[in-house]
Amino acid sequence: MPEISRFFGIIVRMYYRDHDPPHMHVEYGEWHATIDITTGAIDGRFPRRALQLVHEWLDLHRDELLADWHLAARREPLLPIRPLE
Repeated sequence: MPEISRFFGIIVRMYYRDHDPPHMHVEYGEWHATIDITTGAIDGRFPRRALQLVHEWLDLHRDELLADWHLAARREPLLPIRPLE
């Protein structure tokens, strides 16, 4: 599963040809979750502060994430997305 960004110990990934709705997979240590790119809804458990950082990053990069989602659907290389600073 390609990594598209990493910040503050949080890793963001996407699968190729994954199921709808458009989403990303996030990891933080032992924590794992999927987050809907459009709504920000979370499936899984994630520490509150780390989740706040992910949502902040998502708000800044939603268009880029959707572009990567479409690339993944076509099995094309994903573009890295700038981390949260």
